[in-house]
Amino acid sequence: MKHIDISRPILDKNDRLAQSNKELMTEKGIFVLDLMASPGAGKTTTILATIEALKGRYNIAVIEGDIASNVDALKIKEAGVPAIQINTGGICHLESDMIRSALDQLPLDDLDFIIVENVGNLVCTTEFYLGEDAKVMILSIPEGDDKPLKYPGIFQTSKAVIVSKMDTLPVFDFDMDQFTETVRALNPQAPIFPLSAKTGEGFDTWIDWLVERIEASKAPE
Repeated sequence: MKHIDISRPILDKNDRLAQSNKELMTEKGIFVLDLMASPGAGKTTTILATIEALKGRYNIAVIEGDIASNVDALKIKEAGVPAIQINTGGICHLESDMIRSALDQLPLDDLDFIIVENVGNLVCTTEFYLGEDAKVMILSIPEGDDKPLKYPGIFQTSKAVIVSKMDTLPVFDFDMDQFTETVRALNPQAPIFPLSAKTGEGFDTWIDWLVERIEASKAPE
């Protein structure tokens, strides 16, 4: 029996265009963040709070990935930031050609930081390189502390892990120590940022981490 793996050619094609995206962003001095999470984990809320903390310091744009609708992109635009909506029509992740189409619609010469809000999914978003500088995943307290055991790939791929909705910790059975231990076993290098967009808890540390990377990516004057 012959086994034909069709995924490798698809990923190879995606990775080639992703590398082109990366080269373009490096040339422009733009830091690109691919933000991954399950639906309802707080991606858009975290993005809005991040924009609020960084606006006036950096020029930011957002690329919104959803299977359908433009609800999140409208929220971003209301915050005064350019937003491009990508509707995947059922595909559970963004791909590098989709990102390139969005980049073509953004004022790249004026930007310092692009946030890609990937489609809500804990599996296939990890497989597709988009040309980003870092993948970061968000897990919310209500989702439970066992997700690193069930979805190890996304935790291993991420450069950092955000735990959102920390203000709900007293309400849910979430063992933060156990969660941290499991993530550390999967990815010892990734910092963990416990955040609450509602109270502002933890945002200073998260913003400091971002600023360091945005500054490192900026093109020389």
